[in-house]
Amino acid sequence: MKIMEDLTIGILGAGKIGSAIVRAIRLKYPSIHVIATARKDETLRNVKDLEVETTKDNNYAVNKSDVIILSVKPQHFPTVLRQVGIESWRDKVVISIMAGVKLSTLSTLLNNAEVYRAMPNINAIVYKSTTTIAENNGKSRELVENIFKTLGNVYWLPEEYLDIWTALVGSGPAFISEIIDALSLGAVACGMQREIAYNAVLDMISGTIIMLKEGKIDHPMLLRDQVTTPVGTTIRGLMVMEAKSVKSALIETIEASYKRAVEIGNEIDKSIRNNSK
Repeated sequence: MKIMEDLTIGILGAGKIGSAIVRAIRLKYPSIHVIATARKDETLRNVKDLEVETTKDNNYAVNKSDVIILSVKPQHFPTVLRQVGIESWRDKVVISIMAGVKLSTLSTLLNNAEVYRAMPNINAIVYKSTTTIAENNGKSRELVENIFKTLGNVYWLPEEYLDIWTALVGSGPAFISEIIDALSLGAVACGMQREIAYNAVLDMISGTIIMLKEGKIDHPMLLRDQVTTPVGTTIRGLMVMEAKSVKSALIETIEASYKRAVEIGNEIDKSIRNNSK
């Protein structure tokens, strides 16, 4: 494998996450040649300003690249397989960030490629993604890790946790955004202007995160107990959260998202098997 600066990286699917990866790579490793693909002209125009090569031809991008990042939607993966010649994948490093698609599926289909499975999140746009990569003894581990370090923190985990990670961290920004919106609207319901409430919630959450990460508090419940005083405002709010089963609903939210990630992987496997008959 070439050294990092001499690589050509093909990013198949330069949407929100794909384009964030393009920006991060260009910022950290400006000498790397990047080829970005997309189905829509508008998507390609958005990344062309980053001084990368753009094309709708996935087969061309795979052939010209040393490393390929599969950033397409899982349901579009069978289409990519039809577009790219089987020999084009040989000896490439292929990293999938497609939800649910297993390493075993990738290894079977991508003809002697060195395959990895990763899951970043939308916070990659501001270089604050938390990415996990499935444990892999491949020779390009360090290279793959360095690519995703351009987006933020990186963890290696056994693949069995990837679908859980997808639910918790991949989908997590959407769940947190819903909570932020609900808290803001609660303040609006009490008479506060929305803009003030929204910014106050963001500041409060940012400070709470710092307290939990740097304040030597070992568990969120310890912080909760520090805020909760007898017959005070916090305990009244917590009583409502308990009555409405907010914590239980959030647990079930992660469980439902995890199950869907597993379903997606099984659906892709079934689709590919049916198309190969």
